[in-house]
Amino acid sequence: MYNVLKEDTSLVGPRPLHVRYIKRYTPEQARRLEIRPGIPGWAQVSGRYALSWEERFEMDVWYVDHKSLFVDIRILLHTLLKVFQ
Repeated sequence: MYNVLKEDTSLVGPRPLHVRYIKRYTPEQARRLEIRPGIPGWAQVSGRYALSWEERFEMDVWYVDHKSLFVDIRILLHTLLKVFQ
């Protein structure tokens, strides 16, 4: 939360990956870098480790294209449901 308050990260967004992986991104996958990383992201609430890397990147790019208050609230609600399950 400290990084969210410092505005280094966002409350919701693609999970950050180590910078050493950036050179392996395709141009489409690199689009996930257009927004700040977040704590929960669309890929995390949609399957997390059950998803392949390609599926995670696709979901991250989908989030970049569809980022809105409604989507952020939906992700936060899914996150809360997972925590309380």
